[in-house]
Amino acid sequence: MLGATAAGVLFAPVLLPAAVAADLVRGRRRLPSARVYLFALHYALNDSAEILLAGPYWLLAGFGRRLDRPASIARHQALQWWSLRTLARSGERLLGVRVDIDDTGVAALAPGPVIVLCRHVSIVDASLPALLYQRRGFHVRGVIMAELLADPGFDLLYGRLGSVFIPRHNGPEARRSVARLGRGLDAATAAAIFPEGRLFRPDALTRALARLATGDPARAERLAGLRHVLPPRPGGVLALLDAAPGADVVVLNHTGLDDHPRFADLARAVPLRVPIKVTARRIARADVPMADDERVAWLDGVWLAVDAELGAGPAATAGAETQPPPVSPAASSAF
Repeated sequence: MLGATAAGVLFAPVLLPAAVAADLVRGRRRLPSARVYLFALHYALNDSAEILLAGPYWLLAGFGRRLDRPASIARHQALQWWSLRTLARSGERLLGVRVDIDDTGVAALAPGPVIVLCRHVSIVDASLPALLYQRRGFHVRGVIMAELLADPGFDLLYGRLGSVFIPRHNGPEARRSVARLGRGLDAATAAAIFPEGRLFRPDALTRALARLATGDPARAERLAGLRHVLPPRPGGVLALLDAAPGADVVVLNHTGLDDHPRFADLARAVPLRVPIKVTARRIARADVPMADDERVAWLDGVWLAVDAELGAGPAATAGAETQPPPVSPAASSAF
């Protein structure tokens, strides 16, 4: 990463004019290639700053022995917030990525502790929970797929702040990691998880429903109407609910990224003309069932409401409170 960043800076006087020229030759007057190059360079600079500061922060924490102490956490949180804030500003100016959330949604976010459930359709929405909550002074812990350990700055910073990187195909280990994340949530902490477990794709939805039909026909029937989200994987959500019995649940839904699932799709469309519109709905912990099979049915109902809202547009189900469908005795608890 440090080498790539140095190369990006060193060759910018050549690569940036080349990107501008390529855009103009193709009639792209809004210069999407140049904008993406500048944003990628900004990301690399931020990542390199995180890498370079990780060493001194480790030394200040007594050679890593006090990384979990308040002073160390505060240093890392300040770095995380600086990185998120500057990247969000760069994303808005260069890529046209703007996040809109109405007053009702803002009111639903706080207070903590909260477990945040967010849909996942693009690499961009992975930052939504942290961006929305850290703007309001919250400490955000995320359930992150282990593949992102390949990003060294992300690994060092988020790992030290209580986020967990979970293996995709090791459910028991993943649930243990998520349970560790959920312990000790307080009024200024949000735990974020993406129940779908991967980016939404129509073909992924078809495969997921087919797997459910084989392993849990009742649940497959309940979720057969999904069109815009994948069936939620309940294991991680159940682990968080058990580990944080006093936390409410906040459901984040959003539109504006569905046409740009891959970064390449986003790169061709920048600057975006439509903002990312976010809705947030809070569910009191008293309204979450206690038994695991009932919780799985409740989660399915929540996700069906998310899907219905996306299908009906902005006016959909604004006040709809989803009632859990009938519980299947064989409800799956796979992660």
